[in-house]
Amino acid sequence: MGEKIEIRTADGSFSAYLAKPASGKGPGVVVIQEIFGVNANVRAIADDLAAKGHVALAPDLFWRIEPGVDITDKTDAEWAKAFDLFGKFNADLGVKDIQAAIVALRAMPGVGKVGAVGYCLGGLLAYLTAARTDIDASVSYYGVNIANLLGEAANISKPILLHVAARDQFVPPEAQAEMAKVLGPHAQATMLTYAGQDHAFARIGGAHYHADAATAANAATAAFFAAHLS
Repeated sequence: MGEKIEIRTADGSFSAYLAKPASGKGPGVVVIQEIFGVNANVRAIADDLAAKGHVALAPDLFWRIEPGVDITDKTDAEWAKAFDLFGKFNADLGVKDIQAAIVALRAMPGVGKVGAVGYCLGGLLAYLTAARTDIDASVSYYGVNIANLLGEAANISKPILLHVAARDQFVPPEAQAEMAKVLGPHAQATMLTYAGQDHAFARIGGAHYHADAATAANAATAAFFAAHLS
């Protein structure tokens, strides 16, 4: 079990879920939320990272709109709220808040390098984090809208791993082709594509969850962090 902490910035303070390993120290990882806020799934990801030796921090990136969002993907009302929040969300400010989370992690005793992992909206933000912050390594799971921001790739100087669902309903084949064209030859980028998989294939309990694909992606993420955050 983790704890809630406050991160203070010039724009105000926001909460974040912090999970630490038994040793209390280890490489840091910023866990970047989906459109459902810092919910049980996000906290479980942070807890799992902590169990594997990371100091994991999941910032509340919707705090400027509505602090403390914690919803699921189980009802139409929650989906409607999630998409409303997504529509109101400012990605530029979100990356700014992620940088504040990186700074907060690096200030904790026993934390060295810091990585980031994000899902869906968080997958896009993980990509932007790689381009705009001083993160040491980033992982993007089925990030949305990356194809429209490929100009940012020129600013990526640290390793990034992208998990792409081949049948992602929110990232059509032509967008994936554009991503592959730019990121495929990029010296810092690795794209892994999962045949037959739809968006959110790694979200446990989700409609498109696929255990084998999720296990493969999570194993690749663990190896990536071991290589770049040690």
